[in-house]
Amino acid sequence: MPTPPENRELSPYTGWTRPHWEAAADRLLLAVRPYASPGRALIDLPGPRPSWSGARSDGLEGWARTFLLAALRVAGARGEDPHGHLDRYAEGLAAGTGKPGREGDPDSWPLMAGTRQAVVESASVALGLRLTRPWLWDRLDDRTRERVADWLLPALGPSPVDNNWWLFGLTVAGFLQDAGVETDRAAATVDRSLARVEDWYLGDGWYSDGDNRAFDHYNAWALHFYPVLHAHLAGDRALLDRYGPRLRAHLDDYVHLFDANGAPLPYGRSLIYRFAAAAAPWLGALTGHTPLTPGATRRLASGSLRYFLDRGATDERGLLTLGWHGPHPPLVQEYSGPGSPYWASKGFLGLLLPAGHPAWTDPEEPLPVERADTVRSFAPAGMLVQTTAADGLVRLHNHGSNHVHSAPEAEDDPGYARHAYSTRTGPTTAPAPADNHFALVVEGKPTSRGPAAPAGTGPGWAASVHRPLPGVRVLSATLAHGRAEVRAHLVCGAPEGTPVRQTGWATTPDGPHAQLHPAHGYPAGHEAAELPTGETLQGPETRTLALHGATSGRESLFVALASLAAEPGPAPLTDLARVRVDGRTLHVTWQDGTTAQLPLELPGDRE
Repeated sequence: MPTPPENRELSPYTGWTRPHWEAAADRLLLAVRPYASPGRALIDLPGPRPSWSGARSDGLEGWARTFLLAALRVAGARGEDPHGHLDRYAEGLAAGTGKPGREGDPDSWPLMAGTRQAVVESASVALGLRLTRPWLWDRLDDRTRERVADWLLPALGPSPVDNNWWLFGLTVAGFLQDAGVETDRAAATVDRSLARVEDWYLGDGWYSDGDNRAFDHYNAWALHFYPVLHAHLAGDRALLDRYGPRLRAHLDDYVHLFDANGAPLPYGRSLIYRFAAAAAPWLGALTGHTPLTPGATRRLASGSLRYFLDRGATDERGLLTLGWHGPHPPLVQEYSGPGSPYWASKGFLGLLLPAGHPAWTDPEEPLPVERADTVRSFAPAGMLVQTTAADGLVRLHNHGSNHVHSAPEAEDDPGYARHAYSTRTGPTTAPAPADNHFALVVEGKPTSRGPAAPAGTGPGWAASVHRPLPGVRVLSATLAHGRAEVRAHLVCGAPEGTPVRQTGWATTPDGPHAQLHPAHGYPAGHEAAELPTGETLQGPETRTLALHGATSGRESLFVALASLAAEPGPAPLTDLARVRVDGRTLHVTWQDGTTAQLPLELPGDRE
């Protein structure tokens, strides 16, 4: 399908308008058609391996997630469907639920009782049906509707996974309420699901994805997405008044995680969902709960979609691959299969906005990263974002996001355990050296970070504590200003002479310029050494810088200057900041003459 010509008058940053989104959706949907099962109930996409749920589950996943895209495309066109998307999915719906769970039937859907992943996919099925009810559900015969409802009903039970999965039952329940099926039971599921997720709300628009301080894109594309969209579709003013302001608060932070080139920040898990990152900004525009102007919303969303499509997110067949730009196996979790990337369909939520909505008709406006340098703390998550307008780069300093409860000797998850992430670097994956990591080196092996406990945030800084070894605590702090970073680590309880290593940003040969310079605690005259770090999601042949030192006594403080810049010819780090250490207190003078002071206090010091 041809791409419409760019419209740089209406969209000076991306050139894209609503017709580009419609064409992109159609291309993605048409590309998967050859992989449908005989009755069109499964979409068995090619891939390097199946997910841990198996091939039949993967076929359901391919069907459900592309059905959601078709639903957004047709609902956004108010039922117009020139490519006949819904007719095909109506056929598949009938075939898949005709004899579910039947071995040997090429169209049979797996049952939730035996395939836990089917709970996840039930949410896409139910949301698609809810969005297209006048054009699909209401036209099905009674027997097919009954079978579909029977297949969906098990999702109303308690979630088998104690995280954002609770919201899949909520989404199924919302559709069944609308359809008049088991309405009392569905209402109870809505209440139970929202109550469980409430336990993880930490304020200022931030949820943890479970009880383990996991902060990532699931905040936007799941934990806000499902409750707010349900409230909107249900016309439930009380729920929308509760969850809408939370979405607004989250978007106030979230908008700072997008690069001027359109890239969302690659941190956390399920990064193969790519432009699903645009779902929450579109949802803010759809419900009115957003701090973004209509033009900034489209600029963010179109920038994100173009970023991936222009960099090879689809292969020569037009299929979304398991990766970031193109395929990248180290990025893929074991729960993901060939159909998993189509959760990116959520990023097309903006098609529900009428063509005359200001989000489609207003001129694009710049993102925050394009307007001014920013250093902003996300206090509930213990994170600090740092952006620079000169090059459009986004950096996130992590002092509070984990993923799993792990022992000190466990391997770190590269999507959660790094001290810093950016839109144009790493993270590296084993066996390569970890980027943006501070470690003690024991018998030649660097320690992992393990769970990091936040130790405070403030204007221009964030801090955390981790325990790399039994009896050893490390208080880490980051101060940021412009493109300059001060990275400090107070090591307490390590034997004297224990080697330490601080690594910097992992960059590709044609990527941004990384700098790392010792400021305190490292040997006099010591300069950073270069370490090869292999391939990352940004490309091959990445390298990072590393500083080496050793502890001296029961308490040792190590301070380094760091920088990541895409602007040409960046100034030396020593021109950006001067650091003076007075005991445990850092005194920093930035290039523009402003100053910062940060005492490094371990939790319990004042007790």
